[in-house]
Amino acid sequence: MELRQLEYFVAVAEEQNFTRAAGRVHISQSGVSAQIRQLERELGAELFDRSARTVTLTVAGKAALEHARAALAAAGAVGQAVGEVTDLIRGRLTVGMVIGCTLTPLFEALAVFHEAHPGVEISLLEDSSDRLAEGVRTGAVDLALIGTATATPDGLDALTIISERLIAAVPGGHPLAKQRRVTLRDLMAYPIVCMPPGTGLRAVFDQACAAQSLQPSITLQASAADAIADLAARGLGVAILSNSMAASYRDRLTARTIDDVETPALLTLIWKSAHNPSVRELLVHSRQAFTDFLGLHQ
Repeated sequence: MELRQLEYFVAVAEEQNFTRAAGRVHISQSGVSAQIRQLERELGAELFDRSARTVTLTVAGKAALEHARAALAAAGAVGQAVGEVTDLIRGRLTVGMVIGCTLTPLFEALAVFHEAHPGVEISLLEDSSDRLAEGVRTGAVDLALIGTATATPDGLDALTIISERLIAAVPGGHPLAKQRRVTLRDLMAYPIVCMPPGTGLRAVFDQACAAQSLQPSITLQASAADAIADLAARGLGVAILSNSMAASYRDRLTARTIDDVETPALLTLIWKSAHNPSVRELLVHSRQAFTDFLGLHQ
């Protein structure tokens, strides 16, 4: 049994497809299939049910998966331990960032980290907050900056960067702009422009509406705050934004805090384990970069 066979096994299990798994581990599909077959012969059991379009784990495969992941993690830890002793950090670091995020401190942290540890290959990907959190849980993503309604997502470590109230933003001539106080129920008379499901801001808004049994008319969705603000400025709906987002559009939109939504929208750094020295180092740089950034904007 070889580590590469376990790597291929885990890749197929997570991708549920031999072709995608082959692309992930950068070898041919036939190579992955051959190595998996060899592993199955050594173990004396089939690990995958190949009868359907989607490859699924057999009972034996399910039993083997967590042990395979643990073996790969242990092998990786050997190299990391040696690296720490010799004051070198090498390997790969996959960093996630929620779609539509316009804050740059994470980039500053990555730049400082790269300068200090050029031996680490850094990958940056954008996705929804929900998918990034799941990626951190499975180990596909090492560290992610996400929007969330929960300070510490289940099973993960977290550092809250920003905690803000929800804002309704409308053009100056809109009826809501004339109100001093705005509630969720006030918004129900108008179309809503909001971020899509899977984002932290949307989760806060949906949960608040559900708590009052309200059904908003979300007619337009966009992942970028600029797009939401532009749509609202053109009279296409009430924009739902966070406080710092809305502050960027004061020249076009009137912002009103939604009084009865007290749960804040959070921007949070999440990770599963800081045993990885690269993750630990990037966390140090990220804390400093965000501290500096927030200090300048208070």
